[in-house]
Amino acid sequence: MPESPPKAALRIRNLRKTYKDVVAVDGLDLDVPAGECFGLLGPNGAGKTTTIEICEGLTEPDSGEVEVLGFHWRHHAGELRQRLGIQLQETQLSEKLTVLETLRLFRSFYNQGPPAAEVIRLVQLEEKQNSRVGGLSGGQKQRLALACALVGEPELLFLDEPTTGLDPQARRQLWELIEELKLAGRSILLTTHYMDEAERLCERVAIMDHGKTTALGTPRELVASLGVEHVVEFSTGGAGAKLDMAALGSLDGIRDVKTENGSVLMQATELHRAVPALLAELDRQKLPLTELRTHSATLEDVFVTLTGRHLRDE
Repeated sequence: MPESPPKAALRIRNLRKTYKDVVAVDGLDLDVPAGECFGLLGPNGAGKTTTIEICEGLTEPDSGEVEVLGFHWRHHAGELRQRLGIQLQETQLSEKLTVLETLRLFRSFYNQGPPAAEVIRLVQLEEKQNSRVGGLSGGQKQRLALACALVGEPELLFLDEPTTGLDPQARRQLWELIEELKLAGRSILLTTHYMDEAERLCERVAIMDHGKTTALGTPRELVASLGVEHVVEFSTGGAGAKLDMAALGSLDGIRDVKTENGSVLMQATELHRAVPALLAELDRQKLPLTELRTHSATLEDVFVTLTGRHLRDE
């Protein structure tokens, strides 16, 4: 083991991977500094799963360089397996084993790491340590999967959509665990389908689409890159009357207008000017307002602007 951690937990250069006629990863460059929680976001088919699998040593790239903790899978596979923790989106564990037996089994795969009972306390499963895995709730199984990724005292954690399918309370419990790992200085690569999760947990995020990075920065930087502070969403009635979209786009304080699922979305630079102007324009067009919502610009708005899709679109 080196005396000091490498400067980069993960370094990717010109990474490429093609499956038949599909280019999954197309010349990707990425750096994750040691000690950072980094989010990798993208719609289905963006290439993030292939990228993660290459970084985990599960898939061989066609070309490019991947350096993990200063090592390469081709020459240091055994060393890397001892220093990584991996939580898959769906971890299949033996349902007949107890929580404690499962953690002892996974701990036996590593040369060093904390005792199984200590990791059980960390993920708050003490009351379930003698329960069989098959009897755990979804949130408890996700915490157990995270515990299995931690028993080797990993320097770099891969968390692939760790809270998918969990109820809000279980999600927040897992967030708190991940935040504790961040405070302990772990390097984390996180994929998620929840924008609020990425905004809360990640120092930086990269948005992937078509095998490439389309945006990179802190959540605040990416939101600021939109150049707008608010999003106005509204619907109208009016016996089939059509909105004059060009007129809406020229309103004071409005930067962009588009329709989505029967509603109109407007990016607003100044909400206090945009809403009165909208109401006046709808009155001019003789269209009744049936619904109106506003929210501050978020990472979700950045994602939609860049990819044309919501993160959770199938």
